[in-house]
Amino acid sequence: MNRLLNTLAIVSLGGFLTCATTNNIAKGNVNKYNTIITNNDIPSEHERGGLIDFTDAAEKTINTVVHIKTQSQQKTQYYDDFFGLNPFFRDFFWGLSPNQRQQTQEIQTAGSGVIITENGYIVTNNHVVDGVDAIEVILNDKRSYKAKLIGNDPTTDLALIKIEEEKLPFIVYGNSDNVKVGEWVLAVGNPFNLTSTVTAGIVSAKARNINILGGNTSVESFIQTDAAVNPGNSGGALVNTSGELIGINAAIASNTGSYTGYSFAIPVNIVKKVVNDLIEFGDVQRAFLGVSILEIDANLAQQKNIKDLKGVYVEALNENITNEDIGIKRGDVITKVNQQAVNSIAQLQESIAIHRPGENVSVTIKRNGEELTIPVLLRNKYGETSIVKRDVTKESAQLLGATFKVISKEEMNKLNIRNGLKIIKLDNGKLRNAGIREGFIIQYIDKKEVADLNDIHNALSNKRGGILIEGTYPNGMRAYYAFGL
Repeated sequence: MNRLLNTLAIVSLGGFLTCATTNNIAKGNVNKYNTIITNNDIPSEHERGGLIDFTDAAEKTINTVVHIKTQSQQKTQYYDDFFGLNPFFRDFFWGLSPNQRQQTQEIQTAGSGVIITENGYIVTNNHVVDGVDAIEVILNDKRSYKAKLIGNDPTTDLALIKIEEEKLPFIVYGNSDNVKVGEWVLAVGNPFNLTSTVTAGIVSAKARNINILGGNTSVESFIQTDAAVNPGNSGGALVNTSGELIGINAAIASNTGSYTGYSFAIPVNIVKKVVNDLIEFGDVQRAFLGVSILEIDANLAQQKNIKDLKGVYVEALNENITNEDIGIKRGDVITKVNQQAVNSIAQLQESIAIHRPGENVSVTIKRNGEELTIPVLLRNKYGETSIVKRDVTKESAQLLGATFKVISKEEMNKLNIRNGLKIIKLDNGKLRNAGIREGFIIQYIDKKEVADLNDIHNALSNKRGGILIEGTYPNGMRAYYAFGL
């Protein structure tokens, strides 16, 4: 009898639990662990992991990303058979004899860009527009515009261009400091000339340095993702699931030239700084901490008796910088800048690159086992705290690849000319490629008189396409050269 009563009790309890569970399932849902949850407790799409909806982010972004087409001309020189290939004749006529010819090849490239203001400012990669003769911007609605280069920064591989239009859709800046490894992101661009392409992936690393920009002052602190990026995506947008810009796609890691698993984007906080500098000053105002640093690894830690492998090691202070200037000493370990953790050279570069000379940052260091936080006044590349003004005349000379000298009145009288700027040294550049020799006196650029470097700058300012240079050699021979900028 006792066994029968126990059996009946178990069966009754089981039936009660089954009814209760069925009733709860009707009201709510059961997750994969069979835990009862109500409708109000259903996880959001972001919490479900693989069920994130990217459509809102894509819709907010796709009309702000543009297709960029560029054109440039590559000129090569050759000699016909009038004098053969005898260098004597080429030297005698200073490369200007009738047998010299130029062959022009037109080169077309493509990339992407992101509209950042409603009046037509567009950010892209420097390598997309560097050295080109013409820039065409095609919007997602197929409208086409000629674009003007506002400025560029090879040290971050960023450039700013502009089209003349109003009320354009533009992207909203995010904050790259808040980006987390493992976070979902979208890459929007124009790979292989396939316009308005969206791919998805996650952030697989931050502050990645892949040594592609070169130079001691280059800033490489890329956001690494596994969103598919291919040739043509350069300059396109990397956005979060809210549709905010968190980076500008710049490079891929590949042995084939196409996507093989990883892509790299310039953090948007650096992008904002560079864009603002180019608009306000026409040049990027790079700030420097004034120290030489080393990555901390196990070997360095053993050599320097460093117990904690976090931070970067201060190897030396730069020239013209003293401990009194910045409060940092050789042997210090920098662990934070403005309370942001610093564990690599790339992270330190990124944290400083968003500032200008003359601004203060809070630097946390470890010195002899003690943690200190000190204010540091950032400086420019000359060790000063002032904004660096752009030397446009020097830039024009560098563009042409030459060193100039104003000719004397005696030389003008001897050659029977009234103006001119003499080339006293030629480096690799436009003039040498055009066949011009040292000693040539530039008198006119596009029919405008040249007497000093300001005249050269004014003639070349915002100039695109072909240019005509006229002048005289010291032997009195007149010469004309045409080439593309």
